[in-house]
Amino acid sequence: MDKTLLKGLALLEALAGHGGKPVPIPVLAQQLGLTKSNAHRTLQTLAHAGYATLDETTGSYRSTFKLFELGARQMAQIDVRQFASSHMRVLADFTKETVHLSVLDGAHVVYVDQIESLQPVRAHSILGTHVPAYCMATGKILLAYQSEDYLERYLTNLVAHTASTITDLAELKAQLARAAINGYAINRGEWEEGVGGIAAPIFDAFRSPVAAIGISGPLERLSVKRMKELTSTVLDAANGISRVLGVR
Repeated sequence: MDKTLLKGLALLEALAGHGGKPVPIPVLAQQLGLTKSNAHRTLQTLAHAGYATLDETTGSYRSTFKLFELGARQMAQIDVRQFASSHMRVLADFTKETVHLSVLDGAHVVYVDQIESLQPVRAHSILGTHVPAYCMATGKILLAYQSEDYLERYLTNLVAHTASTITDLAELKAQLARAAINGYAINRGEWEEGVGGIAAPIFDAFRSPVAAIGISGPLERLSVKRMKELTSTVLDAANGISRVLGVR
């Protein structure tokens, strides 16, 4: 058990309990049974990470809005299924392909909702399944908005699942950069042979990507031309959900 981390979390909760008002270090130390020097060091770390800020005039600390932002993003991920359902149905009806709603989890995407295509030959997946993000359209568009540190930390082992899988990190980063500019990503047989897809990001009110919506199907139907034709429809669905989550 990491006692330093626990002290930091306890101080963070104590600061939040004061409603964002500046709190003197001795008060926090007494409240949590810490020495003033120990509390001071931990508060400095919290301030460095952006969770607390120092009032230079009084030497007191207060919590920042970063906790609120984290909570809001978590709530957006929880609620996104509810908000996305009608847009997913419209997308499924228009494209006749399987529609996925995915969230990023480290190096993977997780399918949190889907509408299966009614076509005899279709893409199929199981809800809750973790799939390498760099192989999927929904995963790639979410990776496209992550920091360089995130990519370096999680994309350390790019395994080839098909002949089309991108296994060179520099090449993948270049593709992710283009996806961020374009606002969508594609997958052409990189996870399963003959299966591809298009996906666009869903943003919360803080303009952070919280999920991705996309379509997938056999490449014999989702040709390059067909993908181009459907891109605006996928983007419309993603933008519609983002607006419900507070994006203006």
